[in-house]
Amino acid sequence: MDFLRPATWADALDAKARRPDATPVAGGTDVMTEINMDLRRPTALLDLTRIDELAEWSEAGGRLRIGAGMPYSRIIRELGTRLPGLAMASRTVGSPQIRNRGTLGGNLGTASPAGDALPPLVASGADVEVASVRGSRMVPAGAFFTGVKRNALAEDELIAAVHVPPAAGPQQFAKVGSRNAMVIAVCSFALSLDLGHRTVGACVGSAAPTPRRAAEAERFLAAELADSGRWQDPAPLPEPVLRTFGDLVASAAAPIDDVRSTAAYRRHALAVLARRTLGWAWNEHCGGRRTCA
Repeated sequence: MDFLRPATWADALDAKARRPDATPVAGGTDVMTEINMDLRRPTALLDLTRIDELAEWSEAGGRLRIGAGMPYSRIIRELGTRLPGLAMASRTVGSPQIRNRGTLGGNLGTASPAGDALPPLVASGADVEVASVRGSRMVPAGAFFTGVKRNALAEDELIAAVHVPPAAGPQQFAKVGSRNAMVIAVCSFALSLDLGHRTVGACVGSAAPTPRRAAEAERFLAAELADSGRWQDPAPLPEPVLRTFGDLVASAAAPIDDVRSTAAYRRHALAVLARRTLGWAWNEHCGGRRTCA
């Protein structure tokens, strides 16, 4: 196995162009686990840890740019108030040691349907910046995932950053697992309310081949809030609205039976998560404290 260790981003892109078979590694929390378990044997590793710009974030044009090498612990600490949904999801990733090493770009590159950081990015309307020696391009987060552990990267491309607008209203994330910590999601759900544009973002995780937007649920809730005047004059949501929203979220999923759960339970759990997170988010909008799972 060859080990490539570029010192600059330009060198990394050049290395990937010369060795498209090279597997990028930063935190290594997914790649090294698979190697240690003999699930894969890359012909080359492309170490990105020396490239400081990948672990930086900035703000321009009303959007945050988060480098692909940004670890979860820093997202929680430095961006928790700007991106509360992503921060909530980051807190559920592994152990403190994993959160210190694991990176946002690694979650994107692995493209697991159970990736905790992925539903908040889709629900928030994020874009993924990918680059190669040929140039860079932006891919909407919802289109970046093409199948189970498959993504839209060309063989010579690397993930550079994620571009996401700061929260313009309450955000929530919750997941169900077999225990309270260090667990792969049986299913997960992210919600983002944009009070300025009066739009709803909703995405299910670990219940379809890719993170999947619950578009019908989004349209229903946005229309219900507009028709009732609750966007501008918040009042408690009626129980039928919560239940319909939950049912529409569950219907957006395409779960399977596997060792962690049945498809039927995943649908049931998603309906519950959707109702609860909407209740927490709306309570915050009505002037209550932020609540999370």
